[in-house]
Amino acid sequence: MQKTCVPAGVKGIDTGFGYTLSLIGGKYKMIILYLLAEKVMRHNELKRRIDTISFKTLSVMLKELESDGLILREEFPQVPPKVEYSLTDRGLSLIPVLHMMCEWGETNRLPAQQATKRQA
Repeated sequence: MQKTCVPAGVKGIDTGFGYTLSLIGGKYKMIILYLLAEKVMRHNELKRRIDTISFKTLSVMLKELESDGLILREEFPQVPPKVEYSLTDRGLSLIPVLHMMCEWGETNRLPAQQATKRQA
């Protein structure tokens, strides 16, 4: 039997599982990380790829991911300003976890959801 990541008597937030979720939890952070694993991107390109996110929310998510050491913000001194985002080594270390989550979702998606995806 596998050891639990959230042992009895310990608050979930005080575990490795809770810590990981505090960094990547929410609606958009995992998507941002997954996209940045593909290539370096600018703010507007991320916004286009995540159509449902607002500019403000994307900015907040990027700042949080940067402060958590998962992404790197590189600013180029030019006019107009150019800023690119990429994954740090720490951020890259999460990609295998995200791949496993993707595979799990594809395998366990309900049949109606799979049919909808095929029609799209």
